[in-house]
Amino acid sequence: MIVYQGGDWWRALRHFQTSDVIRLLIKRVVLVGLYGAAIAVVSLDFHTLNVRIGREYLSILGILLSLLLVFRTNTAYDRYYEGRSVWGQLVSQCRGLAMEMNALLPRDAKSSRRYFAALISNFPIAMEGSLRNKMRFDKMEATPDIMERLQTAENVPSTIIAVLMESVEQLRQVQIFDPIYLVNIKQHYLTMMSINGTCERIKATPIPYSYSFFIKCYITIFIMIMPLVLVDSCGWWMVPITMIGAYAMLGLEMIGNEIENPFGYDSNDLPITQLSNKIRVSVHDLLGVELPAEKKALATVPYSVIH
Repeated sequence: MIVYQGGDWWRALRHFQTSDVIRLLIKRVVLVGLYGAAIAVVSLDFHTLNVRIGREYLSILGILLSLLLVFRTNTAYDRYYEGRSVWGQLVSQCRGLAMEMNALLPRDAKSSRRYFAALISNFPIAMEGSLRNKMRFDKMEATPDIMERLQTAENVPSTIIAVLMESVEQLRQVQIFDPIYLVNIKQHYLTMMSINGTCERIKATPIPYSYSFFIKCYITIFIMIMPLVLVDSCGWWMVPITMIGAYAMLGLEMIGNEIENPFGYDSNDLPITQLSNKIRVSVHDLLGVELPAEKKALATVPYSVIH
C-alpha cells in the first residue's frame, strides 16, 4: 500500500512512478498516442481516411461508458473498504481478547501470558498468509507445542482459534477463572472467525468475468473511435486529447481491477502485513510480554510503498 501524507502534495507526487499500475497505464496510453498519430497521418497528410462519425454518437457512448465506470469503481472500492473495515475489527477483537486474558491470568503466570500473546498474535499473521497463498510460519511467534499442528492444518487461522478455545477451556477446568467469563471470550472467537470468513469471501469472489470482459471491450472500442471523431476538428491536437481521455478511462478500470482484491501485493492493496505487526505489538504490550525491538519496528508506518 502507498502510505502518504494527504496534505503534502509534492512529496506524494514523487511516489507516482512507484505503482506498477501507473507504469503499465503509461505504456498503454503511449500505445493509444501512437494509434492516434497513425490516424492523424493517414487522415491529415495522406487524406486517405474517409470515415466520418458524428460527435453525437461519441457523446452517447461516453455517457454509457461513464455509468459503467462509476459502477465498476464503486463496486471495487466497496470490496476494498469492506476489507479494511474487517481488518479494523480484527485489530479491536485481538486487543479486546488480550485485555480479557490479561485480566484473568495471574500476574506471575508469565509462561501462560507468553503463550496466549503468541497465539493471538499468530492469528492475523496466519490470515495474511492464507489470503496471500503464502503461509509464513517463520514469521509467527514460537509456540512449539502446536506449530506442527498448524503446519499440517488445511485452514491455519481456524486451527489457531480452535487451539485458543482448547487452551481457555483447560484454564477453566483447573479453575483459573470463573466460567462466566467464557461468554465474553466466546464473542471474540466468533467475531474473529467471522472476519476470517469475510476476507475469504472477498478474495474468492471476484467481479464476474463477463462484466469485466464487457467493460474492457467497451473502453477499447471507445478509444479506437475517439480519434476518428476528433481528427477533423482538432487536427494533430487530437493525439494528446485522446491520450488524456485514455488515461482517465484506462486508469479507472485498472485501479478498479487492482483494488477489487485488496489483500494482494499490489501497490494500492491493504498493508495487512503491517496491520498484523501492529496487532502483535499491541497484544504483547497488553499482556505484559516483552517483544524484541526489531519486531516492534515492523509496525512503524513509513512514508513509502509498503507491502
